[in-house]
Amino acid sequence: MRKTTIPGFPVQRPPLIDALFEPYRQTLGSDFDGYRNHSIRVFNFCRALSGNHPDDEGKIALAAVFHDLGIWTDMTFDYLPHSRRLARAWLEKNGRDAWIDEIDRIIEQHHKITAFNANPAWLVEPFRKADLVDLSGGLVRFRLDDEFVREVLEEFPNAGFHKTLLRLSIQRMKSHPCNPLPMMKW
Repeated sequence: MRKTTIPGFPVQRPPLIDALFEPYRQTLGSDFDGYRNHSIRVFNFCRALSGNHPDDEGKIALAAVFHDLGIWTDMTFDYLPHSRRLARAWLEKNGRDAWIDEIDRIIEQHHKITAFNANPAWLVEPFRKADLVDLSGGLVRFRLDDEFVREVLEEFPNAGFHKTLLRLSIQRMKSHPCNPLPMMKW
């Protein structure tokens, strides 16, 4: 089977991700390392899945930081609208208006169960897959190289991120049994 990653593809820790996370350190509290590492893992997987185009790095980094952030800033598991609002505000403030529609759709659709086909030129589908690679702990790989996935997972440890998601999922199921996972899309 053909692998999608480029041989020798470097695992990266983009400085932009750390810079974007710093204002949220206190808000994230003990989940800071876990969510930041999740975002860096998703960034690396998305770059590999999307073909490693340098022009996409900024978009992927922004989406990675903001895609789940509403969980902590707005203290809700129905977080997609809040995460989208935070990303939009940052993009507008920093003169990246041309990226708004794509970043908004990445965040909105990153838990879509089926493939996103509306705009194949956008990074929505590679990002959706990258998040699933990380959520599954590398069990789902979308033909990413095994060694690359292992390296990313080891370089940026879980730091309790999946335990936090499990705890929040259980809380949500108890409080909203008819809508336990509002972020899931078809």
